[in-house]
Amino acid sequence: MHQDLRVLLVEDDPAVRFANAQTLKLAGLTVETVASAEAALDKLHPLFPGVLVVDVRLPGMDGLTLLDRAQRIEPALPVIVITGHGDVAMAVQAMRAGAYDFLEKPTPTDVLVATALRALEKRKLTFELADLRRKLEQKDGIERILIGKSPGIVGLRRDILQLAQAGPDVLIQGETGSGKELVARCLHEASPMRDKPFVAINCGAIPESMFESELFGHERGAFTGAQMQRIGKIEYASGGTLFLDEVESMPMAMQVKLLRVLQFRQVERLGSNKPVPVALRVVAATKTDLAALSAEQKFRSDLYFRLNVVSLEIPPLRARREDIPLIFDHHVTQAALRYQREAPVVSDALMRELMTHDWPGNVRELANVADRFVLGVLAGRFREVATGRRALHDLVAEFERGLIVEALRHHHGNVAAAADALGIPKKTLYDKLKRFELTGEDYR
Repeated sequence: MHQDLRVLLVEDDPAVRFANAQTLKLAGLTVETVASAEAALDKLHPLFPGVLVVDVRLPGMDGLTLLDRAQRIEPALPVIVITGHGDVAMAVQAMRAGAYDFLEKPTPTDVLVATALRALEKRKLTFELADLRRKLEQKDGIERILIGKSPGIVGLRRDILQLAQAGPDVLIQGETGSGKELVARCLHEASPMRDKPFVAINCGAIPESMFESELFGHERGAFTGAQMQRIGKIEYASGGTLFLDEVESMPMAMQVKLLRVLQFRQVERLGSNKPVPVALRVVAATKTDLAALSAEQKFRSDLYFRLNVVSLEIPPLRARREDIPLIFDHHVTQAALRYQREAPVVSDALMRELMTHDWPGNVRELANVADRFVLGVLAGRFREVATGRRALHDLVAEFERGLIVEALRHHHGNVAAAADALGIPKKTLYDKLKRFELTGEDYR
């Protein structure tokens, strides 16, 4: 329990007040006692570091009135109400008024202690979450979204801010999970069109039969089932940003129509001959090499060049490992807020494992690990490192590798002598050197 947290006990009966205070102190809790609600109010403030335990029947202001006044001062303050035997209606009233819990007199010591501990844990979590929120708010603007200090990510943030005001169409290239939509949103939020729509379309998730209607819209009666006019995504995005994710998945027939939209900035709904002007920025994203696809005639080269007015490339996480601690800390903080959990401490061993992992899923994969870390359900190698438990074969392999290195050092790199000392054939030792990727640099 946090040493600054305390129980403020409000009880007018001196004997009961002394007994309850002693019970809580013997459980290791810090206790402050007062004899009236008025005296308790003098000690309460929004950052009061503790919980309130109050008897309902008090001289002057009663406990329920104190409960109401305390919640006005600090809505998150846990208040435990103690009622006399048979005051069921009063207990119900207290719970409806927002009491954390209620206890009956005479209160068993174990029940009093357990309830106070739970309330203090809740109060502690309130302070921790407030600290986490402040921590998140310390970062400003784009640095809260695209986190990192590596040259690649610093350069990316700089380019985004330079391009945001100018408003050219942009092609974002990056691996799965690297944050392509985040980059697109940063472009939008830093631009003069930030108050206009940001419309995101995953080109790989729309059935080909629905693609034209989804992007361009349709008039009533344009096809069977078109019972009313529908505004398409492109038209809806007018004035703002249209984000086309996985643009490499767009059907070839639609690529021709999109090219016309980009060239003339107008769109025609299905079933209409009237062009509708659209003023927007188009941001496309791809995880593949569009230039190579266009060379193979799997993507229209004219659309590629029209989309690729300016290109932004997001470096994969494995290419900016120095950013991993900052990004992981950010996502742990967010997960703790989201799940109302305490943010666990990241051990040096776990951080080393995070830093050496290749992260094929990039930042998205790292964020998932942060979520599981906060929830206490890490899996695989990360779980072994976080809990200090390692698989037997890993321990045996590490021990065996150490013995081989020691033998080779003792025999100055002479493989035959080291194999003889270890009691194994020379060929076996060579096989183990290859398996453990040992070179002369490891045992000189």
